[in-house]
Amino acid sequence: MEALITVPQIATRLTAMVSRADQELPMTVKDAARFLGVSPQTVYLWVERKQIPHLRVMGRNIRFLESDLRPFRAQFKQEVVEWQDQ
Repeated sequence: MEALITVPQIATRLTAMVSRADQELPMTVKDAARFLGVSPQTVYLWVERKQIPHLRVMGRNIRFLESDLRPFRAQFKQEVVEWQDQ
């Protein structure tokens, strides 16, 4: 038998979800490009190749979360450093 969820429990869960969303607003392609230090065209290319974590909003709009881009940026910088050492 399934456990019933009370209204206060639902409210607590919703509040937690909203507070997380408030902490991190999705970034546009332009914002992501600035954050990563590349051109918007490069970001679009990475999205097309599915090389970068992204969200599709309302069909065609592309958005990014900074928490997803931070590890990507760290990996990207590491690859650049390794390439320059060759």
